[in-house]
Order: sequence, then C-alpha cells, then structure tokens
Amino acid sequence: MGAVLVLRDPPAPRFDRPTASAIVGIYAASVYLASLPGGWIADRWLGLRRAIWTGGVFIALGHLSIGLSAFFSRPTFFLGLILIVIGTGLLKPNVSAIVGDLYAADDPRRDAGFSVFYMGINTGAFIAPFITSSLGEKVGWHLGFGAAGVGMLAGLVTFRMRAGATLGAIGVSPSGSPAEQRQGRTVALALLGAIALVVLLAMSGVIHIDPRAVAGAMTYVILAMALCYFVYLFLFAGLDADERRRIAVVLVLFTFSVVFWSAFEQQPTSLNLFARDFTDRRVGGWEIPAGWFQSAESAVVILFAPVLGALWAALARRGRDLSSPSKFAIALVCAGLGFLIMLSASHRVIAGGAATRVSMLWLLASYFFQGIGELSLSPVGMSSMTRLAPKRFAGLTMGAWFASISLGNLIAGLVGGNVDPEKLAEMPALFQRTATSLFVAAVLLLLLVVPIRRMMEPRSR
Repeated sequence: MGAVLVLRDPPAPRFDRPTASAIVGIYAASVYLASLPGGWIADRWLGLRRAIWTGGVFIALGHLSIGLSAFFSRPTFFLGLILIVIGTGLLKPNVSAIVGDLYAADDPRRDAGFSVFYMGINTGAFIAPFITSSLGEKVGWHLGFGAAGVGMLAGLVTFRMRAGATLGAIGVSPSGSPAEQRQGRTVALALLGAIALVVLLAMSGVIHIDPRAVAGAMTYVILAMALCYFVYLFLFAGLDADERRRIAVVLVLFTFSVVFWSAFEQQPTSLNLFARDFTDRRVGGWEIPAGWFQSAESAVVILFAPVLGALWAALARRGRDLSSPSKFAIALVCAGLGFLIMLSASHRVIAGGAATRVSMLWLLASYFFQGIGELSLSPVGMSSMTRLAPKRFAGLTMGAWFASISLGNLIAGLVGGNVDPEKLAEMPALFQRTATSLFVAAVLLLLLVVPIRRMMEPRSR
C-alpha cells in the first residue's frame, strides 16, 4: 500500500489517537475493497498494463499530496489517501493477474513464480519503513510520504521501460468487447466524478466527515454486503448440493479470516503506538525509529515462507496434509500468542508507570508469531477460495476474501487507538480481548475441522 502510515502527530494535520486509528482502518479497508472495481475496470476498459500504469500514477500523486499537507491543510492529506486508494485498487489485483498470465494454466512454474512475486512484495514492505520512518521521525513526515511518492515514480519509469521486453503483448488489451469497453469507461468516469464531488464538498466545508463514524458505518455496510452475497449464493444462484456445501465452508473461512485480520492489522495502530511510547528503542546512543519495527513481520515472511512451504509439502508426501481449517487454526493460535506476549509487556508498563520502556524483544517476538500466522492463513485462504468457489462465481468468491480482510482492517482501526500513555488501563484490556478472541476462534475452528472435511467431500448423486 505504499509508505507505512505511521501514527505520529505531525505539525499539521493533527489527529487524536482514536481518530488517527480509524483513518488507518478506513484507508486499509478501502484499499482492499477498491480491488474489486479496479479489476473490473481493467477487464472491461483499460487492460492490465494500462490499469497498472494508471494506478501507479494515482499512488505517486497520493503520496506527494500527503507530503504537501504539511504546508497546506487537512483536505490535502485526505485527498492523498483517496488517490492512493484509487491507485491501489487499479494496481493491486491487476499486477497479480499479469503475473498469472506469464504462465500457462498447467505450467509447473506457476506456483514458484507467485512465490517469488509474494516475496518481492514483502521485500518492499521490509525496506520501505526504514526509509519513510527514518525521514518521518528524524526530519518530517511530509518528507517520508514524499519519498514514497518519488519511489513510486521510479517504479513507474522502470515498468514503462521494461514492460515491452519482459511482458510482450501480455496485458495490453482489455478482455471486454467494444460495447463493454464503453460501459467500463462510463462507469469508471462516473465513479471518479462521484469521488471528486465528495472531495470538493468536504474540502469546501459543505459536508463534515467523522472518520470514527465512517469506520463504524463501513463495518456494517461490508457485513451487509457479505451477508447478501452468501444469501444469494445459498438461495438464488441455482447451486447444487455440493456447491452449496463448499460455499458454506467459504462462509466459515470468511468468518475466521475476519477475526485474524482484525488482530493482525493492529500492527500500524496499537503495536506501532506501543513501539513509539513504551518500547526502549535505544541501541548504544542511537534510538531506532518506531516505524522500523513494522519491517519485522515482513522479514519473518521472507525468511520463513520457504520453510512453511516445505513443511506443508513434506506433510502432504506423508499423507498428513493439513486441511485449510487446520492451517487457519494454527494462524489464529500464532496470532493469539503474539498478543499474549504484548499482554505481558503491557503489564510491565502498568507496573512501572507511563514512563516505563520495555525491551524491544517483546515486540519482535510478537511480530514473529504474527508472521507465522500470516503465512499459515493468507496464501492458504486465497488458494481455498479458488478451489471451493463455483466456477461461475470464482471472481465474486475471491471478492469475499478481500472483503474479509477489509472488514478486519476496519475493526483493527476502530480498536487500535487505545494504546495511550494517558489511558494505561485500557492497553492490557485491548491485548487481552484480542488474544482471547483469537484463542476462542481457534478452538471453535478446530471443533469444525471434521464436519468441514465431510462437507468438502463430493456426494454421490
């Protein structure tokens, strides 16, 4: 999603912690939701290559706009976030699709190619906080976001120069017919116009937007959308009994995915605030920027992705392959352990008072378990969606997966602002509730492993 959105109050604009946390939740949730129209627009109108290029331009402009907000006003900050969301919606799903188009459907190199792609993403996520946080905490946050914009521009230049030689004709033409392309252009421009109108009304003061209220409302909207989707599939889509059972499994995985992401996505909110306010970050006479700790989880993914991949493959060769719900349960337990560690760290802060700084090893240990949890759930979830979805609803089912991540981000944003030196008593309660919900969810999912396995078995007709 570009630069890490670190919650430190810059000279301007200034937000209280709950509001800042809600903004992060809305931003991250919108990024995932924007992938749905972004993929549709690429298919119908722009084509994959033009969608990626256009998305990159929006992302670069968004980061530069946030950088300029230090000299102008809050509307420039929010405009930047909106531009990044639009751009990521165009880039995120389509860059994945273009990687898939590099390989034939039966090419044995496909999984390896996506593994390299996934590790490349996390390599960027590992490096970016070092640059943006160093500039943000030591110089000014506008330079941190400006650096992200410059980095995106460099990526765009590289993409334009190398795309022809590396991709050939892949992703040049949209898949829609001429009529569908006209429809896609009309819908895309209408959406862009509606967004521009809302931005202008907000910037002129005609409407006032409360981030916490918006985040709460979005939670219910996404839940309602997901409910309508599953009701439609169960009752009105004409699915046979086997397909309905698989959709029931998708619903179960969707539910537990929300629980996981609502905890995991507290990294840029509650855990980053803990790093800033309650962690001893000094090494010798130098203090590590708080945002650097957000690279820790990406480092775990890069280092341990091959290890877990080899483990799953070894278990499969021995006939002990774990089911998707079992791997989800492992992910929930790992994330729960991560927050149990933070609960212990927060109790140490409570015992010593608001000025207490605990060892950075607490955060690093928490990020380790969360990284293992992500590796046990995220790729497994995407694979499960493609395997369980009825063929004619494959895209919508993947959209449901993105919706679960979006919903988890919103919940994380709503609860993640409760790490505050002035409200110490709320901090351990937050970590305890998070850990408890993860462990309870893991137990419930383990109890469902056998019924789910039976539901996934095809029945004779």
